Amino acid sequence: MTAPARSETTPGSRIEVERVHVQTPAFRRWLGRGALVIVLLLATLVFVYPFIWLVSASLKDGADVFDGAIIPDPVRWDNYGRVMELAPVLTWAWNSIIVTALAAITVTISSAMVAWGFSYYRFPGRELVFGLVLATLMLPGAVTLIPNFLIWDALGFNDTLVPLWAPNLFASAFYIFLLRQFFQGLPREPFEAAVVDGAGPIRLFRSVAVPLTLPALIVVFIFEMKAAWTDLMKPLVFLHDVSTFTLTVGLKALIDNPSVGGEKHYELLAAGGVIVTVPMLIIFFLGQRYFVEGIATTGSKG
Repeated sequence: MTAPARSETTPGSRIEVERVHVQTPAFRRWLGRGALVIVLLLATLVFVYPFIWLVSASLKDGADVFDGAIIPDPVRWDNYGRVMELAPVLTWAWNSIIVTALAAITVTISSAMVAWGFSYYRFPGRELVFGLVLATLMLPGAVTLIPNFLIWDALGFNDTLVPLWAPNLFASAFYIFLLRQFFQGLPREPFEAAVVDGAGPIRLFRSVAVPLTLPALIVVFIFEMKAAWTDLMKPLVFLHDVSTFTLTVGLKALIDNPSVGGEKHYELLAAGGVIVTVPMLIIFFLGQRYFVEGIATTGSKG
């Protein structure tokens, strides 16, 4: 009988085989990461392209707005100056800043206080009352629009900025739900220790609850800033004087103005759209770390 043949390998060939086995997983890993990066870049381009087109259109001549070119030739920076000459854009921007800041601050504080009460304190009928609060989410905004207008008009605040932010003093059902889920996930030991030290309800909320929920509060703040900055319905209902317009209703007035929309000055409308959009992009990038952290922790606590 003949012995089975044995494969003979030299030390050099064994080293090459081992090297291939070591490098193959790393190569596959880098290949997978490269494919993921390409997919993410394509998805980013899809989402960013509308804003890129808007910026490009705002820097073109009126006849070239829809030519499909991304890089305008020539670049018309004066379109932004023409928009400001055509309408009091700076006044509208200041009105939008006032409304946005007051709306975000008031709804963050009021919603946090209500959510804190629902999560920390135990009282009869708590779940029932909380259910009624959530039930208000089922009401469309159009249902309460006319009653709200009649109330603010009777109070003498029609054609002012007050109705655009003052309702946030009474909190928001959505933000109450969001913050309550976060508050319920907090440990009670810090609050019990503060009570032992003599802290009252206000100090518990201010010194313990707020610092522990800062990311979630920033999320609410950013959400409301975006909602108030881009709101069109309420300014259309409550504001009638051009000097009280916000940017959104002012841009709508430019569209309706025959001197703009009738002559198809879309480059000026695009410039106005950029002016409205850029501040929200800046706010998001400044608070991105807190925004992502608050969303992640709120979701995990829920």
